[in-house]
Amino acid sequence: MNRSKIIWAVVLGIIFLIIAAVYWIVPANALPHFFPGYDASMATVHVKHGLLSFILAVLLFVYAWFAGAPKKV
Repeated sequence: MNRSKIIWAVVLGIIFLIIAAVYWIVPANALPHFFPGYDASMATVHVKHGLLSFILAVLLFVYAWFAGAPKKV
């Protein structure tokens, strides 16, 4: 079991979960400029960007869950 991979998966999962929340809450014209989807002329939220970030977060959490599970003999 590689503990550092599990820790990195959880940390990245939390980061992607926060990014998903930002995409769902903040309109496109108020996003940070380094976020993909920033557009000064749009006032809508990016649902698809948030959904993709959420799915990535879930996949990382699932990976960490199964990677940390005890091995069956």
